[in-house]
Amino acid sequence: MTNEKKHEFTLRISQANSTELVVILYEMLLCYLEDAAIAIRENDLEFHESVRKARGCLNELINSTHVEYEPGAQIMQLYMFCLKRLAKADVTKDAELLTDIRNVIEPLHDAYEELAVLNTKGPVMDNTQTIYAGLTYGRNVMNLDMQDIVGNRGLFA
Repeated sequence: MTNEKKHEFTLRISQANSTELVVILYEMLLCYLEDAAIAIRENDLEFHESVRKARGCLNELINSTHVEYEPGAQIMQLYMFCLKRLAKADVTKDAELLTDIRNVIEPLHDAYEELAVLNTKGPVMDNTQTIYAGLTYGRNVMNLDMQDIVGNRGLFA
């Protein structure tokens, strides 16, 4: 994953509601799966690192799933299938196993993306810096400007 993509995810996470966070996790997982597939094709040593990060995204999705509500138990089974496929891919370096995971995650991503539009709650993170982004004076150069108007970020006592 490129640094630019990491900055984009960081910005989106700071402004996301609970449903959008799940969408972002799916997108990060898909990005790491793509990185792993590229590493297999190029025989790159970064393959295991990409798989480890993809596993971290899957674990976060597993830990945030409420199995007591429908269809949480079924989604959990899909996540466990993906986790097993990912472990097998880590050992065998089989790109087909990564495709199997992608085929499960992409429809879930699309469904949660539709749900995110319906979630009208505000961002999960409170008291964050305001970030303004835009193109300025340079060709293809992105400048970020952060302003700390509140003066106190973090937990309030």
